[in-house]
Amino acid sequence: MNNLGRNDACWCGSGKKYKKCHGPFDDKLNHLQSQGRIVPKREIIKTAEQIAGIKKSAEINVAILDYVAEHIKEGISTAEIDRWVYDITTKANAVPAPLNYEGFPNSVCTSINNQVCHGIPSEEIVLMEGDIINVDVSTILNGYYSDSSRMFCIGDVGQEKERLVQVTKECVEKGLKQVRPWGFLGDMSQAVHEHAEKNGYSVVKEIGGHGIGLEFHEDPWVGYIGRAGTGMVMAPGLLFTIEPMVNMGASEIFIDEDDGWTVYTEDGLPSAQWEIMVLVTENGPEVLAW
Repeated sequence: MNNLGRNDACWCGSGKKYKKCHGPFDDKLNHLQSQGRIVPKREIIKTAEQIAGIKKSAEINVAILDYVAEHIKEGISTAEIDRWVYDITTKANAVPAPLNYEGFPNSVCTSINNQVCHGIPSEEIVLMEGDIINVDVSTILNGYYSDSSRMFCIGDVGQEKERLVQVTKECVEKGLKQVRPWGFLGDMSQAVHEHAEKNGYSVVKEIGGHGIGLEFHEDPWVGYIGRAGTGMVMAPGLLFTIEPMVNMGASEIFIDEDDGWTVYTEDGLPSAQWEIMVLVTENGPEVLAW
């Protein structure tokens, strides 16, 4: 990774000499790589300028979910949620990242009950008491991406669904506690799946989180069945999502053949997901969107 002279300007754009800026950082990554560790490539380590832009995008993302939290209720169609997201995003001079992404037709994903993720908003889908729904918002502002989602309970959802939603949130929180500079993604993954399984749930294996910031989906892919001490090194500047999909029943899933997007639980039991966007810093994790 060291292609610069020690007195050259650092690759991060700080204006400092490489030896005084990211020189020691690159040396540490090179050493870890020589030990067989998986280290992030330079292009996915975010610079101070990039982080500032991503944070502005994240502010919009959070504001959108705050609006949804204030207005979502029984009788609202998921198409109405989609309109909220599109209107708020565009009024902020931003772009909804899901819209037309690989053919996705809407500005937000709305996944209800046994839908695991990538649910497509529709006028025909109207929220009813007892539903649990994940609203997954992603925003592009000036080329910078942000991404987070929340679960919402519509009226009285019953103890079983309420517990699933709460435990899934706890999984994210326990994973976040394991995000430490120079730790491993597997540290976070193990904390997530252990808490889910301890509570009698399963974690979806095929779909995970991802790096984000300069693109919608960057390296690393973030799974939730890894073991502590394994996976990519969480170097400062690495930015990724923690978004486990936790099923009340078995972990098996399938994709709707008709729309090609919506993911369902194979056994028809409910699934829940919370998503946060986390920056690794020298002082620990910083949550940029939630």
